[in-house]
Amino acid sequence: MKKILVIASLFFFGIVANAQKKNAKVSLEVDGICGMCKKRIETAALKTKGVKFASWNVKTHKLSLILDERKTSVENVQKSVAAVGHDSKGFIATDEAYDSVHPCCKYRDEEIIENHAGELKKQKKK
Repeated sequence: MKKILVIASLFFFGIVANAQKKNAKVSLEVDGICGMCKKRIETAALKTKGVKFASWNVKTHKLSLILDERKTSVENVQKSVAAVGHDSKGFIATDEAYDSVHPCCKYRDEEIIENHAGELKKQKKK
């Protein structure tokens, strides 16, 4: 009888341990500059199998994710985001992918960054 209880409790704790690893909250920094970048980044993240939630903040450049670690990894999400033209730590978008983004989304261009910074200041004054 004791053996059955020990086996049943090990089985139960194994299930609980697996359930805890199912969904993980992760955040990482992704380069971008505007609302169109936000939509592109979030869409790319959500299309990655195992990603349940994705939200990118324009001001902080922080991509917040909830993902199933059994199905995907942060590296897979970073690869998906880089494939649509946005850099993250350790994953730089190819020139071809970067060139495919809209001209106002060229976050590597200082002039465009300054133009967007000006728009943000105008929005704050209203």
